[in-house]
Amino acid sequence: MSEWWSYGLSDFLLFSPRTYYRLFELYNAAIWPAQILSISVGIVMLMLLRRPGPRQGRLIAALLALCWLWVAIAFHFERYATINWTAPYFAAGFAVEAALLLWLGVIHGRLRFGLDANPAGVVGFAIVLFALAVQPLIGPLLGRDWRQVEIFGVAPDPTAVATLGMLLLATGSTAWELLVLPALWCAVAGATLWTMQAPDFWIAPLAAFLVLALAAHGSQLRR
Repeated sequence: MSEWWSYGLSDFLLFSPRTYYRLFELYNAAIWPAQILSISVGIVMLMLLRRPGPRQGRLIAALLALCWLWVAIAFHFERYATINWTAPYFAAGFAVEAALLLWLGVIHGRLRFGLDANPAGVVGFAIVLFALAVQPLIGPLLGRDWRQVEIFGVAPDPTAVATLGMLLLATGSTAWELLVLPALWCAVAGATLWTMQAPDFWIAPLAAFLVLALAAHGSQLRR
């Protein structure tokens, strides 16, 4: 019997890269035209950033919560679970994030978002734009089929990255409760892609690192 330290992450991968990306292809075909609605949600959030007000934070939090709940059920629980036995746990995590967004952002109104010219504001806005407009193009640019594209609001990686960027744009105290699960998913996604030897494995973890570092710096400045 081989010693446990002789195993690598690839030995625990439950599916091949072809199976993983084929999953997105089938998923996108099954939920069409939900992608159009999810892209519209992202555009609405960007427009709301320019209109601060008492309802703005609640509306953005509600839209993000809807996206996280959709991914929890439609992707993780109904699709990803067919090739990965850990997917129901991911679904639970995404559902918890949706509940936190509703509780803190919608019910208690703790979230306000703004477009500041400070480093956190610039990076946060850039990350949101990246998740909405650039991240979906990376797969096809790397040679994957366009039908396997991962889009904000219906796929986990761009949804988590965009949420991190939006939370970095939140004014006032840092909502650390809301940052934890998106950052953890970025780490899981990065490890999965790295195990599959995907060249874009570093994107989500880097976004999470930048957001957490800038959030921590902002918290220190407010003390």
